[in-house]
Amino acid sequence: MRKLLLTTLFILIGIQFLFGGLIEAKDLAKAVKKEDIIIVSARNSSDYSSKHIKDAVNIYHADLYKPDGVPSMLKSPEEIAVILGSRGITTDSKVVVYDDGSNKAAGRIYWILQYMGVKDVDILNGHIKSWMKSRLPVTSKATEITPVTFVPKINEDIYASMSYVQKNKDGADLVLVDVRSLDEYNGIDEDANITRKGHIPGAIHFEYKNVLNEDETLKSKDEILAALSAAGISGDKEIILYCASSVRAGIVYMALKSILEFPRVRVYDGAYYEWQSISSNPIK
Repeated sequence: MRKLLLTTLFILIGIQFLFGGLIEAKDLAKAVKKEDIIIVSARNSSDYSSKHIKDAVNIYHADLYKPDGVPSMLKSPEEIAVILGSRGITTDSKVVVYDDGSNKAAGRIYWILQYMGVKDVDILNGHIKSWMKSRLPVTSKATEITPVTFVPKINEDIYASMSYVQKNKDGADLVLVDVRSLDEYNGIDEDANITRKGHIPGAIHFEYKNVLNEDETLKSKDEILAALSAAGISGDKEIILYCASSVRAGIVYMALKSILEFPRVRVYDGAYYEWQSISSNPIK
């Protein structure tokens, strides 16, 4: 009886570890043999064609954006649904996302999938680098995909529009967090898409790299908590994350929402590109 209980406990711990926001390469390799998991390469199409994890499908974040207007803003849910469905993904799918190791593209796709209603999404810790370091199979052959119909179940609780930020940014129960570099935050950068340099007034600076180790794997829960605490950020308030385009905000969202289990975390999709483009919006 005791042996059975211990075995059950180890299984439950394993499931939680495998699908708690982050998964290690060797654990993913074992999991795909037992479960129906869709691996998503968030790298661009040329990188995918050159080399990708065996059986992975390709979704590059730039393909999910509107072609005109503010850079990097999402297409309509209906348009994104067509793309996700063409990759064999539904809201019930188990998905693991990876990129080249920077965590930026994978983090963005992670948040977009959750916004679209896919509840079971994880990021491969260390990305393709950790997969190859573990000598696991890669290929240049495109994965054969059976298209499905993706029906969006939009999660508005993790999305912030510009109007939402305008209305709530000065509230006592909200923390606005800028995850760009300190130079960008201070208006010392050369981004051609930004004419009004600086940051949204009241935003706390917390660079996205603060949740990453030097090898680009995720820091431990305690290390991330300590970094947030040093910046004056806690989980008892609503948190809105942004960067220039909210690509870098995605990995911080994952860390706060899935690893730390902070209950109220949103990403401002239009981000600083949109904010600074409206002359009536204040900047600092």
